[in-house]
Amino acid sequence: MDIEIVALLLVAAAVAGWFDAVVGGGGLVQLPVLMLALPSTPAVSLLATDKLSSISGTACAAVTFARRTKVDVRLALVSGIPAVALSGAGAAAAGTLPPEVLRPVVAAALMAVLVLVVARRDLGVAPTSVLPSRARVAAVVAVTGVALPFYNGFVGPGTGTMMVVALTTLLGTDFTRGSATSKLVNLGSNLGALLVFAWQGQMLWMLGLGMAAANMLGSRLGAGQALRRGSRFVRVVLIVVVSLLLARLAVAELIR
Repeated sequence: MDIEIVALLLVAAAVAGWFDAVVGGGGLVQLPVLMLALPSTPAVSLLATDKLSSISGTACAAVTFARRTKVDVRLALVSGIPAVALSGAGAAAAGTLPPEVLRPVVAAALMAVLVLVVARRDLGVAPTSVLPSRARVAAVVAVTGVALPFYNGFVGPGTGTMMVVALTTLLGTDFTRGSATSKLVNLGSNLGALLVFAWQGQMLWMLGLGMAAANMLGSRLGAGQALRRGSRFVRVVLIVVVSLLLARLAVAELIR
């Protein structure tokens, strides 16, 4: 593998780690660059390598957030444990169903997220007094522990972003705490998909470990900025990431 390609992939992994730590959406950067840089490599190997890099960065960000802000560990475990199985199921289904099946649903969900965040300027800027009723907690688990992990294993990009918005909207957390809690849930989500993809195809271990180190560096920087600059900064990054995800889906539809 040429040194230029390795350097490109390491930079992409670092940028992806930064986005993932702040508000999710790192898959928008990392996976497309892998596919462009290694066009002859089997898709399963690229997906497995992407997950190895992503889970390393997510773990680094989770530790950084846990040390410096309050994380809802109980909720993260309740959602994160089923997320392992559901993301694994999504990864297994990835080889049997075309991603185009989910694209309209994902686009609609992202558009709803964008409209909600732009229309409600105070959303996630500060915690609200929403009572965490059983119904709300059940809804959070259904979204972050079941639906989104399956999507993460099946397609991937945007999972962390939608988890943050789900926690903010349903439980009234601010964006910083929502991002912190989502990292623990996403660990389970990435783990399930990683195990299935690694079992299905050959992992590019040397490349994956190098990208994991770069992703962890980006995640550490991103988590630090999110904590220093607060929820208003996270809100701006969220709007940018969701807009880019929508643009990517639109381009995918045009060239399909």
